[in-house]
Amino acid sequence: MYKHILLIAGVVFTLVSCSSDKDETQTEAEDTSTAIIGTWDATELEIDNETASDDVKFGKQILDFLTAKDCYIIILQFNEDLTASASNSANYVEVNATSSGLDIPCPTDSDINESTYIFDGETVTTIDENGEELTISVSIDGNIMTVDASDLDIPDFSEDGQLIFVKR
Repeated sequence: MYKHILLIAGVVFTLVSCSSDKDETQTEAEDTSTAIIGTWDATELEIDNETASDDVKFGKQILDFLTAKDCYIIILQFNEDLTASASNSANYVEVNATSSGLDIPCPTDSDINESTYIFDGETVTTIDENGEELTISVSIDGNIMTVDASDLDIPDFSEDGQLIFVKR
């Protein structure tokens, strides 16, 4: 599960030419390839409520609850040197029943995966330390990155839908 998140994080940057005679196409490619550089927090899971499983609906509710408390359980970091890391706290989420209802404290533990990545403007390909490759469809519009959740293979987040990340 965490490897897949890291792989997503690692698929975001395309090698940029160092030539001084860049044309508009090269400049546009650079702008696209650098758009992913930075820290991205998963803030929302967009799903079809009519077809989604109860587990996915519950996962969405937990993500919404924690995000409202400025707690981000999936964080992706893409660096200029084509390295990436993914921090995933999903396995450490606890749901507590209290006299006033359910409480979900922000997890303090997380699993972190490191990888390298390539981003071509539409697809991020990550390669982890074991040589495992993951390719994920992404769309970046300003400080919003949309990831095809079915590419991630993360329990409770991997059905058809879109995982939305916001850049810090």
